[in-house]
Amino acid sequence: MKISMSRSLLVARFALAFASTMMAAVTVLAQATTFPPVSYPPAPSRRGTVERVKVHGKSLEGNLEGDSPDRDVSVYLPPGYKTHPKQRYPVLYLLHGYMDNDINWFGQKHLFVDAPLAIDRAIAAGAREMIVVMPSAYTVYMGSMYSNSVTTGNWEAFITQDLVSYVDSHYRTIPERASRGLAGHSMGGYGTIRIGMKYPQIFSSIYALSSCCLAPVQSMTPASELAAVEKITGPADLAKASFGVRAATAESAAWSPDPDKPPLYFDPPEANGQLQPQVIAEWDANAPLAMLDQYVPNLKEFHSIALDVGTKDGLMPSIQKLDRAMTTFGIQHTFETYDGTHVSGIQMRLEKKVVPFFSENLSFSRAKR
Repeated sequence: MKISMSRSLLVARFALAFASTMMAAVTVLAQATTFPPVSYPPAPSRRGTVERVKVHGKSLEGNLEGDSPDRDVSVYLPPGYKTHPKQRYPVLYLLHGYMDNDINWFGQKHLFVDAPLAIDRAIAAGAREMIVVMPSAYTVYMGSMYSNSVTTGNWEAFITQDLVSYVDSHYRTIPERASRGLAGHSMGGYGTIRIGMKYPQIFSSIYALSSCCLAPVQSMTPASELAAVEKITGPADLAKASFGVRAATAESAAWSPDPDKPPLYFDPPEANGQLQPQVIAEWDANAPLAMLDQYVPNLKEFHSIALDVGTKDGLMPSIQKLDRAMTTFGIQHTFETYDGTHVSGIQMRLEKKVVPFFSENLSFSRAKR
């Protein structure tokens, strides 16, 4: 049954949420589409290698938006991988953000982070060697939200089943929960929290950087952009749309799919000039801050959890709320802020914090049986 509510009441509801966060949201949008120049430090003498492979996602087969289930995946192999053929390694699964892809982190051109360099430098500074894997989650709507949808495909299962199985069968991993970590930035931070909540049996430690989408109602775009989602008819329209419209379109595909609504197969947040409360409720149901209390036992199973955010990042208030909620429920974790925007500190965080975190918390040997 569809819920009915007047547009004026819904607008009033959103206005309260937007009043204190509108300037922050504008900052986030600007940061998400503008990458500052990065000065990369020198590379160490011993460097890892990167392979780019195709991984078939059975979980993504038949997705209604028509994305290929064969996904590009970047795999970082540490310096000792080829010279120590009997050595096995733990694996860090790393998730990129919205409108991004793996090649921007692990390829020749780097927008705001050179991941292999950061990992190499962390290892040179004392972190233990590990394999690092990043799949491309760039879709027709420019991002999967790492969610489970008939429109986008089941990205939760792709990460936790298809990708993990492929990596364990093609590389010298330690194929155990204690030796797997999950981390991500922005949309990838959201994916890290979401997937971590649901699949503690797959990963033992998680690290979420500058997570987006923790509270969808508070991070939604203005009414004009919500209305614009209904006017998107395909990729050509999306390419000309603002960042806010693009993000809301991807969220619609991920969180309010509708197989009876071709050709886009989702319910937009506004239809025929009226906000759709059922759709908003579906989006809210995918917000980690709304989901947290349901997954407290799962989160308590993790060996370690870390959150961070830059003090100039407009997403900081929602991440602070997640930190407080975890503390309230007795979920052990660490939370750090640093001087940076949504993207400016990621290179250094990956080198100085993320890789050392997993070096300390993952298991580097097989469990005794």
